[in-house]
Amino acid sequence: MTDRKEFRDLSDPEDARDAIASLDLTPDSEEVPLADARGRTLSERIDADLDVPGFDRASMDGYAVRARDTFGADETEPANLELAGTVHAGEEPDVKVREGQAVEISTGAVMPAGADAVVMVERTEESEDGSSVLVRTAVAPGDHVMLAGADVAAGERALGPGTRLTAREIGLLSALGVESVPVRGKPTVGIVSTGDELVRPGESVDSAAGQIYDVNSYTIATAVEEAGGDPELYPHAGDDYDEMERILREAADECDFVLSSGSTSASAVDVIYRVIEERGELLMHGVAVKPGKPMLVGRVGESAYVGLPGYPVSALTIFRTFVAPAIRRAAGVPEPVTATVEARMAAEERYGEGRMRMMPVGLVEDGEAHRASENASSATGSLLAYAVDKGSGATTSLVEADGVVEVPADTAYVAEGETVEVQLFSPDVRPPTVLGVGEDDPALARLLDALERPRYLSVGSREGLRRLRDGVPDVAVTSTDSADDRGIDATELGTYEREWGLVVPAGNPEEVGGLADLVDRDLRFVNRGSDSGLRTTLGNALADLADERGATRHDLVESIDGFELAAKAHESPARKVAGGQADAGLGLRATAEKLGLDFVPVGTETVRVLANPDRAGKPGVRELEAVLDEELDAVLANLPGFGR
Repeated sequence: MTDRKEFRDLSDPEDARDAIASLDLTPDSEEVPLADARGRTLSERIDADLDVPGFDRASMDGYAVRARDTFGADETEPANLELAGTVHAGEEPDVKVREGQAVEISTGAVMPAGADAVVMVERTEESEDGSSVLVRTAVAPGDHVMLAGADVAAGERALGPGTRLTAREIGLLSALGVESVPVRGKPTVGIVSTGDELVRPGESVDSAAGQIYDVNSYTIATAVEEAGGDPELYPHAGDDYDEMERILREAADECDFVLSSGSTSASAVDVIYRVIEERGELLMHGVAVKPGKPMLVGRVGESAYVGLPGYPVSALTIFRTFVAPAIRRAAGVPEPVTATVEARMAAEERYGEGRMRMMPVGLVEDGEAHRASENASSATGSLLAYAVDKGSGATTSLVEADGVVEVPADTAYVAEGETVEVQLFSPDVRPPTVLGVGEDDPALARLLDALERPRYLSVGSREGLRRLRDGVPDVAVTSTDSADDRGIDATELGTYEREWGLVVPAGNPEEVGGLADLVDRDLRFVNRGSDSGLRTTLGNALADLADERGATRHDLVESIDGFELAAKAHESPARKVAGGQADAGLGLRATAEKLGLDFVPVGTETVRVLANPDRAGKPGVRELEAVLDEELDAVLANLPGFGR
């Protein structure tokens, strides 16, 4: 039997940061064209090789003069100067200003010899024959003239090493005539995903064989690029030791830094740690943080190496916390300065695992400011944070969470209302305009498309009502009994009906006629999850059938093969039926028709859209209410089995 790698001595998170900081990731400097230099960091000082401007130039339209010829001039006694010529921008002057003369000049034009000031055109009057000009103000030498080198003088330090090149710096370098600049190189980061079960997007995936699409390669590559690195994707490595070693060595030879994901946990098939131990140096294996305990840090040849966990949320969290800062330092990219916000916990979150937790959270604005302000469209509320923890393997957590909260290892719980610091996944993160939770429903999905920036969590009717009672979301959508029956204070924004029943294969080969067939016959059934309102509706219908038969609901449920087989979304049971994995599934008429399946109707149920009364004035809630009023009928008309 192969020995399993255990995590008995987990490293402190600070030790993990120190271990990664000890790795040399700094690449050689490189010369890049100015057009490609935006966002890069200078590696050397740049001195000006010429004056900017390189000549004395007029800073406005007017007349170039000798200042002393205007002394004493004003509106009542203007100076009358002979007009000796004209100078336009971009041309070399062919005239000299002598005593008692002026030359018409354009903004940016070279000052003609003899002139030391410009009189703005608004303070002059040219004669009708164009031979002279009246100057109605006095000017001093240098007035309205930018002298050569006034912006940047030749030999002057223009920009120093470490300067981040933005549009302003690019403009200055352009003015200096710089064609290319020396910048810090981007660390090349090789990315290797491991595991026999992974398939690259674009290829066919065999779900029956346990295959899944490779999420980490593209997720981590994007994160590397955002941090200032240059990602390089390597061919997928399975769990074969020799192949994994070959790819790791190739990546180490070609890159400054190698990242792998997967094959770092305590599993008999995980072999990467042996590759590192035999071909390099293993500095750390395992860190006391959740998610992401199975992290490796070491070297392979001359390249730095970090092994990330296999689950996408864990991999991205560990990358952001420990690896991204090292890549930014190597590339000269500054740490984000606006990527943290303060929020209050919307609900208590208990924790007691004895290691630091990087808790994914979502953000939502509360309703306080909207209740206090009559002009709700311009009011903003304070932020609430709610835990988004669907397990490390849930990829939807990547988009449902806005950031993470660091929970120290010795913290037993984070209290409701406690102020926390949220480290945003990006400075661009914005809370949703409206946060909804509850039943998965095709009509609702279409209505949400009409909103500006909604977020909806399909947690089921029961869980949606529970969260509404706790005051977390703006809106809950339910197809179970009303909120009043559960003691929940809510404002109803709208309702509609949907037809439910049994989805069966096309042609209904088993001739399923209703719920009684599930109870009395040997049919394979697929149900919805226990929080689904549709499952509650099914349970109520089975209770009615049990009453008719003089039996108990439990007796009928026990007779249905697959009643406890719960599928996540409203289409999930139907898709199992379509795939030949079941004879019938709980679902909607609209789903059956969409997938080309048959449908056995059982009844209808009411879908209710309920608002948190404290958020009724929130613009996003008002927008949803308007959409329900104006667009619901059109949406329902295009969904079979739906109506008012």
